[in-house]
Amino acid sequence: MTSREEPLTPTGAPPARDRRTALTVPMWLGIVLAAILVVVTGFAVVGAQLLSRTAAESDDLVDRIQPARVDAYRMQKALIDQETGVRGFVLSRDTRWLEPYTQGQRDEESAERALREALAGDPALLSVVSATEEAAEAWRTGHAGPLVERARQGTLPASATTELQRSKVAFDRLRERFDELNETLTAERTTARAEMHRTRTGHNWVLAGMLAAFVAFVAVLVVVLHRAVGRPLDGLRTAAQRVADGDFEHSIEPGGPAETRHLAVAVEAMRVRVLDALRASQQREELLAQRTAVLDEQTVELRRSNAELEQFAYVASHDLQEPLRKVASFCQLLEKRYGDQLDDRAKQYIDFAVDGAKRMQVLINDLLAYSRVGRLNDVSETVGMDSALEGALANLGTAVEEAGAVVERPDDLHSTTGDPTLLTMLWQNLIGNAVKFRTPGLPPLVRVTVEAENDGEVPAWHYRVDDNGIGIPEEFAEKVFVIFQRLHGRDAYTGTGIGLALCKKIVEHHGGRIWIDTDQSEGARIHFTLPAVPAEKPPAETESTGAAPQHPAADPARDGHAPLTTGDNV
Repeated sequence: MTSREEPLTPTGAPPARDRRTALTVPMWLGIVLAAILVVVTGFAVVGAQLLSRTAAESDDLVDRIQPARVDAYRMQKALIDQETGVRGFVLSRDTRWLEPYTQGQRDEESAERALREALAGDPALLSVVSATEEAAEAWRTGHAGPLVERARQGTLPASATTELQRSKVAFDRLRERFDELNETLTAERTTARAEMHRTRTGHNWVLAGMLAAFVAFVAVLVVVLHRAVGRPLDGLRTAAQRVADGDFEHSIEPGGPAETRHLAVAVEAMRVRVLDALRASQQREELLAQRTAVLDEQTVELRRSNAELEQFAYVASHDLQEPLRKVASFCQLLEKRYGDQLDDRAKQYIDFAVDGAKRMQVLINDLLAYSRVGRLNDVSETVGMDSALEGALANLGTAVEEAGAVVERPDDLHSTTGDPTLLTMLWQNLIGNAVKFRTPGLPPLVRVTVEAENDGEVPAWHYRVDDNGIGIPEEFAEKVFVIFQRLHGRDAYTGTGIGLALCKKIVEHHGGRIWIDTDQSEGARIHFTLPAVPAEKPPAETESTGAAPQHPAADPARDGHAPLTTGDNV
């Protein structure tokens, strides 16, 4: 793929459009969000200041001005009680009227102290309070006090209208001070309420502005994302869909933010590679078509060769065995008729010839059995491994009885899908080897167990065959599965060395595997697996172990079973 060079300005710097599209989507989002954060922070600071001012003014109104008005009313009431007490005492000469006068003085002092505490720090209001208190003191010293004293001493005339009138005039001047104090406190409250209202209005405007700014920024963010991300992605999607529909010659142009440009470049590179691969595939198809014709010719030749192999198998199983039977038969007849004329060496030679012919016949049969596994008469049906083992024990009945072998097996060996004849042959070779390669002087003990295995994709049964025989050395654990591999001489153990190789081929033909347990210290332990029948209960919850010993089977000659061809490896 050839790279596209971006044009440069006369100064050598990239164009403004390229600098703009070099921004990534997170950068675009970061710019917009940073602007939103700055504006919201500014509005939040102003709003916090306005809220603080509103709280301060509200506290001043509630904690200072309103209590001051209450204390002012208390002080005015106390002075009015004093004036009323003086007037009643002067007119009635009843000392009970002095109680409002004296109590009013105490209430006046209490209200004045509370009023000055509430207005502390406000000299203008304190000066009005002081003027009111001076007028009250002037009224008491100039009128109320002398009147009370003279009334007690009895120096006032019975009708003290003139003195009371002068006291009333002085108290009216005091009332003017009351009104001035009340008007001042009312004006202070009105001013505080108006300022608090203005502050609240400003705070509401700040909130409205912040909301409007947020809506505006969201709209800007939508527009920016559409222009910077949405349209380039839509163009890239359209181009990619066109290529996906089969137009591999259509070039994909990069655009938009950095991520979209990189994605477009990557998709374009992928298109070029797909196009190259498509062209190469077309070339390979042409080559494959040529080779297919050659393979067809080879297939015909292979079928012809297989037919010849089938014919050879037939000849080997019939025509080649017939001369061997004649050699063995005539050698035996020669020994029978002329035995008295032959010396010991001649009889030994005849025995060698008969034994060689018989072993050659067994070898041919074993080779035929090995070659036919999975090739001829391939049967696939549900096979109970119990019945397959029963058939194998029946075929091995004589050998099992003569060796005094005991076969322990579980109650249920489950089922698999395959060829019943081959599976019987599998059991026959495994049990036969365990009986044959036994420890001298020790009766063979063969233990068969089965358990579930779910390690693979297909549930399977894991079988294990243990014996107490001579065992298999670890270094020969793989060699024993190779055809014609023997670990012992023919003079020690008979056989052709094909038994375990046949077992391996049977197990692998049925989709399982077989191996030797190298950790077994005494005897031999052979493992093999076979797929479970799909309709059978899943093996995850089913497990079988050893059960009661299986008594040796009957002699196959008595039961009418023809023994299968068996071999051994060790």
